[in-house]
Amino acid sequence: MANSARSLPGSNRPRKVEEQPELQVLDNLKNLYEKYQNILITSVSVVLVVVIGYFGYQKMYKEPNETKAANAISYPQMAFQADSLNMAMSGFVDASNKKRQGFTDIAKKFSGTPAGNLANFYTGITYLKMGDMDKAIKALQSFDGAGTLLAYQSFGLLGEAYMEKGNKAKAIEYFKKATANKEDQLLTPIYLYQLGLAYADNKDTKNAIDAFKSIRDEYPRSMQAREIDKDLARLGVIE
Repeated sequence: MANSARSLPGSNRPRKVEEQPELQVLDNLKNLYEKYQNILITSVSVVLVVVIGYFGYQKMYKEPNETKAANAISYPQMAFQADSLNMAMSGFVDASNKKRQGFTDIAKKFSGTPAGNLANFYTGITYLKMGDMDKAIKALQSFDGAGTLLAYQSFGLLGEAYMEKGNKAKAIEYFKKATANKEDQLLTPIYLYQLGLAYADNKDTKNAIDAFKSIRDEYPRSMQAREIDKDLARLGVIE
C-alpha cells in the first residue's frame, strides 16, 4: 500500500503509519475533500451568486430607484410648501406638461426607499390639514421615523389626530411619546403643552399640572412657558 509505510532517512527500516499521524490526517482530508468536492464547489457557487446578486441589486436597482424617488418627491414637496394640498396629494401637470406624482402615489411606487417612507409622513400631515383624521392616522402609522427627529413629530401629529377624533387616551399616549426627546427645545415644549391640555380635558388634573410644570421648569425660554402660570392657575396652582 502506498501509504502503509515510509522509509526513514539513513535507515532501511520502514516506519509505520502510526509513527506519522500527520500524514494520515492529510490523507484523510484529501479523501474527504474528493468525496465532498462537488458539494463544496456548489456551496461556494451559491454564496458567490448571493453576494454578486446583492451588490447587483444595490447598484443596478436600489440606488437608481432611490434617486428616482428623491427626485419625484421634490415636486409635491413644493406644492405642499405652497399650501396646494390637493396637488401635493394627487399630483399635477407642471409647466413643461409633465405629470408629477403626489405623495400617495410616491409612497406606493417607491415603497422601501427613504423618499417613499417620507411620502407617508407628508401624506399624514396633508390629510391632517385637510381634516381627514382616519387617513392621516393610517399614513403616519406607516411612516418609520426611527432614529430621526421626525419620529417625535409624527407621534405628536398622531396625538393631534386622535385628539380631533375624541380619543383622548390615544392622544395622550402619542403626546407622551412625542415629548420623549428632552433635548429638543422646540418641539418638546409644544407637545408637552398639548399633553397637558389633553390631560386636563380628560379630567386628569394632576398629570396636567405636571406637564405644565415641566414646561415652566425645563423649558423656561419656550413660547409655551411665557403664560404657563395662567394655565397652572386655572388648575388651581398659585405659586
